[in-house]
Amino acid sequence: MWDVDKAVDYLNKHAHKKSMGRCAQFTRLAIEAGGLSLVHQASAKDYGSSLTKVGFKAIDAQSNQFQKGDVAVIQPIAHHPHGHMAMFNGKFWVSDFLQLHGFYPGISYRKLHPSYTIYRYPLSVKSVSIKPHATFAEYEAHYLTLLA
Repeated sequence: MWDVDKAVDYLNKHAHKKSMGRCAQFTRLAIEAGGLSLVHQASAKDYGSSLTKVGFKAIDAQSNQFQKGDVAVIQPIAHHPHGHMAMFNGKFWVSDFLQLHGFYPGISYRKLHPSYTIYRYPLSVKSVSIKPHATFAEYEAHYLTLLA
């Protein structure tokens, strides 16, 4: 099971003020801090298969309704042959640095709009045990814990 809060906390604590050229490494380490092990890739652009192998699903990103823990894998552009990878922390996209202008990491990316895929890890419903002959109040309490 993946703990998105641990992953985002790791990413936020390790992000620099500007790019260090290690977006894939920082994003991968954050995902691993949340409890998943990814197959290492040489380039950020190649992490899609590693993400799907551990349960992430490609989503329709046209809505721009990103959720904490979403991961963007962006294809390369000229002078950036490895592409880019970042995670949404609930407010901003973060890789090896805090990205204040969306998931495209720089002006060149924002001008060219290379293709990208957004991956989301499906969060599972909390598992709470309840006795077989519970009262209505106990069932109601159980239901409310599943919604929390």
